Amino acid sequence: MYAERTSRLTGAVVWTNEPVPDPAAARPVLPDGCMDLLWDEERLLVAGPDTRPYLPEGPARRWAGVRFQPGTAPVLLGVPARELLDQRVELADLWPAARVRRLRDRMAAAADPATALEDIALDAAARAAAPEPWVHRLVRRLDEGRPVAATAAELGLGTRTLHRRCLGAFGYGPKTLARVLRLRRALALARAGVPYAETAIRAGYADQPHLAREVRQLAGMPLGELLGGR
Repeated sequence: MYAERTSRLTGAVVWTNEPVPDPAAARPVLPDGCMDLLWDEERLLVAGPDTRPYLPEGPARRWAGVRFQPGTAPVLLGVPARELLDQRVELADLWPAARVRRLRDRMAAAADPATALEDIALDAAARAAAPEPWVHRLVRRLDEGRPVAATAAELGLGTRTLHRRCLGAFGYGPKTLARVLRLRRALALARAGVPYAETAIRAGYADQPHLAREVRQLAGMPLGELLGGR
């Protein structure tokens, strides 16, 4: 069972996920523009930005995670997002091994792994510089449905410069980020019971068939199946 709460780290979410009785009922992790710091009872990992649905491999585990605001994790972790695109990597591959061993021991001894993981994220944030202001402005504008070219002009950046910066912050270019954020808007509307045709228009798609194509491409299944038949 999945549960989440607002983190003490601004903009982040702390979540936990218990194994489901039927592994076939597990739902994929969908692209959302975010990166996560993870604990699976044994390892500390980082989930890079996704461009396709992801299903965890291996035996079912209890997970704890901190999901960072889009574009903010690379500054905290010290690695460009493009190097982690569509990957799950061990934190020891990114940080000094001795430091990660101490953190693993701390996680293993914690009564509440999710809170302990959140403390690690808060400590990393305290050590890191703040994300550049353009990152949040870009996410806000694209999440409002603004065109990429107009957003780049508003930020005072050329489209090529914006694309290059986005690779480091998000793992992919602004057009892919806009698609991912639009999918996130559409799923929120559909899960709230908004009819699919209205969801498509309100989320920024041309029509319902456009929404259906994008859901299949980014989520790997039809919208009705993704939402459990609604």
